[in-house]
Amino acid sequence: MSKHYFRNLPNIQYKNPLDSSVTRKNGVIVKNMFLRAKLKDAIYSDLTFLQSYTIKEGMRPDTVAEEIYGNSELDWIILMTANIINVRSEWPMDSKVLYDYCERKYGTDLNATQFYETTEVRDNQGRLILPAQLRVDSNFTIPDPDTHNITLNPVIGISNYLVETRENEKKRNIKIMREEYMTMFMMDMKDTLEYSKSSQTVNKRLKST
Repeated sequence: MSKHYFRNLPNIQYKNPLDSSVTRKNGVIVKNMFLRAKLKDAIYSDLTFLQSYTIKEGMRPDTVAEEIYGNSELDWIILMTANIINVRSEWPMDSKVLYDYCERKYGTDLNATQFYETTEVRDNQGRLILPAQLRVDSNFTIPDPDTHNITLNPVIGISNYLVETRENEKKRNIKIMREEYMTMFMMDMKDTLEYSKSSQTVNKRLKST
C-alpha cells in the first residue's frame, strides 16, 4: 500500500524497551497501525460519490489507480473504496493464477461436480417457466410446458472449477471513488484520524502509551 496512506496515519509513542527510564523522551514513535479509515456504509448507495468499475484480467490495485486517477500510488483509495482488506483473498485472480490455485485445492477433483442447478426453461410463447441457477438434485424434473405427458430434466452439474471461477468473477465488480471527490475525501480522512484530547494525547497526530 502506498506511502500516501501511511502518511495520513497518526503516530503512537510507546516506551523504548531498551531504556529503563519512563519519560516520554525515551519513547519510540511509530505509525498507529491499529487505526483504519473506512467509508460510511451510506456512501455505497450514493451514485454521485461512487461509480461502478469492473476489474479487467491481470489488473492490480496500482494499475487500476493509474488508469482512473493517473497515479498508481493511490491504490489504497481503490482498496478502501472497494472495502478490500485482504488483497490476496478479495482481489480477483487472473486466469492462470486461478487455475493453479484450483488445481492445488482440488487436485484430481478439479472438474468433479460440486452441485447441480437448473437451466432456464421457457414455453413456446417465451414465458419463463423455470429460472436458471436454482440448486436442485440431479434427478429434478418438471412437466414440459408445451408437450403433455413429457417431463424435462433441466439440470446441469457445476464443477469445483466453475464454482471458483464464478466466485472470482464476482470480485471484479467494485465501487470506486469519482476523481472529483478525491481532495475532499483525503481532507476528511485526515481529520477523522486525528486524536481527540485525552490524558495520553500529546497532540492531534501523536498519542503516548
